[in-house]
Amino acid sequence: MSSAQSTDVLVVGSGFGGAIAAYHLAAGGARVTVLERGPWLESQDFEHDYKLGSSYTRAFDFTVGDGMSVLGGNCVGGGSVVYFASMPRAPRFVFERHGSIGRRMWPKAITRATLDPWYDRVAEAMPVTPQGWNDVTYAGGLWAAACDHAGRTANPLPVAVDTGACVNCNWMMAGCRFDAKKSLLFNYLPAALAHGARILDLHEVQRIERTEHGGYRVHYETVDAEDYRVHTGSGAIDAKLVVLAAGAGATPVILQRSEAALGPMPHAVGRYFSGNGERLNTAVLNEDRVAEVLGLSRDEQRAYAANHIGRGPTVANWDRLDENLPEFSRYSLEQLYFPPGLGTILAQAAHASGPSWFGRDKKEILKRWSSWLTIFTMSEDDNEGVFGPPPPTGNATRISQQMLGRGNLRYDPTPNTLRGWAASDAEVADILGRDGLAEVMPWTNDVVGAYTVHPLASCRMGDDPATSALDDGNELRGHPGIFVTDGSAIPGALTVNPAMTIAAVAERAMPGIVRAAQERGIRVTYGAPAPDGATSGRRGVLPLTPLAAG
Repeated sequence: MSSAQSTDVLVVGSGFGGAIAAYHLAAGGARVTVLERGPWLESQDFEHDYKLGSSYTRAFDFTVGDGMSVLGGNCVGGGSVVYFASMPRAPRFVFERHGSIGRRMWPKAITRATLDPWYDRVAEAMPVTPQGWNDVTYAGGLWAAACDHAGRTANPLPVAVDTGACVNCNWMMAGCRFDAKKSLLFNYLPAALAHGARILDLHEVQRIERTEHGGYRVHYETVDAEDYRVHTGSGAIDAKLVVLAAGAGATPVILQRSEAALGPMPHAVGRYFSGNGERLNTAVLNEDRVAEVLGLSRDEQRAYAANHIGRGPTVANWDRLDENLPEFSRYSLEQLYFPPGLGTILAQAAHASGPSWFGRDKKEILKRWSSWLTIFTMSEDDNEGVFGPPPPTGNATRISQQMLGRGNLRYDPTPNTLRGWAASDAEVADILGRDGLAEVMPWTNDVVGAYTVHPLASCRMGDDPATSALDDGNELRGHPGIFVTDGSAIPGALTVNPAMTIAAVAERAMPGIVRAAQERGIRVTYGAPAPDGATSGRRGVLPLTPLAAG
């Protein structure tokens, strides 16, 4: 096209980092346009099946890399639409981690204490609430009972779920059609729209270049609503300021592809990727032993039935989240329900005489699917992921009509990461293997490599320009006016579910982004309440932002 549309601020992506930016900038008076690669799905669109073409294949992006595969959201609302809504805050020790670079990874300005007011803003906006034991699913209760039997503790997770509206349908990963899960479709995004923001779905950003007036031109291609391999058109939008929030698997690829036009990128763009140290184990429970040892029972004499008995993770074990333990030995363990498909493929059969993830022994444990319990590890990995040259378009070469692509991520776990996984595997086996409760085996890495649902750190923030792509205000080094607010900005693994921290870091970045927008001639202020009008969170952070409300 010969000319581009224009806006004050162009936001790429509508997950936590994008939605929060869109809301605050629009509420402050800026003209905001959001480009989202995926479709715009609402409650009535979420289907309770796992057929190809259903809401889950439309709303997910599964990218197979070399040694690591990434599962993320691909829709308006991003990962919040398909996440399990677990919203813990990161432990204090996380912000002091060094990893393998020999210095503190996080900027010195960010600690758990300095981030807590921004966590409070998110908790008010979503909202995030604690769960009591009466809110815990039976699967969570079994995990808690097993932890107690093994001398460990268990904790209900804080969640962004209206537990009164939740019907325990167990389809959280396909989107919540009962409006119980508080995704971004219920807070930041509708509030941004109410203040005049535009959200354009099925718009995949390809690259960014500078304009002659000192702003940026963002090039996109429109995507077919049914076949994501098909691009139906192209265009560009000029903006004075750009906020990248396409996710840790896509933001670095956009920047890599933009380097020819924008100039050299910081060394850390596309490096130091973290899979949040994630690992999965499947326990095949012995129903009789569960009843005898743990004293649990259900209707019809069943001790446990995994399939369709409630929502995602409700109970975690945090005994290993101890700041006095050595780095790479700390992790959390969560019970979760993982639906048929990937879980049934990657689960291994204990004591298999041949291959452990397919064959006769695997067939036998599949007969006992209703007795499975999946335990999710989040540990301290070594930021070993590196992105290779970008594909011609998008973040991956699309293999199927929806969902599946081949990406350019290379991941080779270091001994540090492997030791953490081995320790957590042993812990899970000890807890659930006691007194014959279950046979436990980790998911295999032989099929799609390691895997993560919480990609982080591929454009991370920090104080050291040699090992970070962003400064402590989330601005891209050497490229003023480009900010990154998604999971790629988080410096490393968090040992817990990261959504709350991604959102808090994005909230913290907003006063500085507003200030940068003002300096670029955008008429905008900072100081909006929570999306529903609540103001306690705002009162907590305004003293920290004296220059933002000009």
